[in-house]
Amino acid sequence: MLPDEGMSLTRPADPQWRGPAGGFRRWERSAELGRGDEVWRWASREVLRWGIKTRSGFTVTPGDAVTAGDRPVITAHPFGFAVREPVEVVEVVQESDRVGFAYRTLPGHPVSGEEAFIVHRNGDAVILTVRSLTRASPRGGWRAAYPALLVAQRVARRRYFRALRVRAPR
Repeated sequence: MLPDEGMSLTRPADPQWRGPAGGFRRWERSAELGRGDEVWRWASREVLRWGIKTRSGFTVTPGDAVTAGDRPVITAHPFGFAVREPVEVVEVVQESDRVGFAYRTLPGHPVSGEEAFIVHRNGDAVILTVRSLTRASPRGGWRAAYPALLVAQRVARRRYFRALRVRAPR
């Protein structure tokens, strides 16, 4: 079961992600985006305005700044199709050395789970961390497509890291 409104399982404010996966596939990766204040400002701004999703090929409606409680619809565009992914932002972090957010899936999303995008500093290095909890949708036609959705998820994750690393100022 996903947490109640306002609670996050992926804990974007926490430097170390602990706690049980609760029947979800748990995934976390980090990569350096670059170094310095300019990269930090750019990456922080992008992640808090859905840039990690939109620069990865998704659309987000509305595409305003990320705000806890918002329920945007993310749309994936595989093979010319539009796949709507309703979500709810459950946590937003804005600290001097850590920014990010987590969203959970809502009914109608192809999978059940939560995803977090975090930009943080380690000295002069600017790091992107992506955390994810995923399991098959509890009902509907997407349940049978779950193995293919896991492949699509791996592709999307690679795009997340390229989205901010490739375009970050040097």
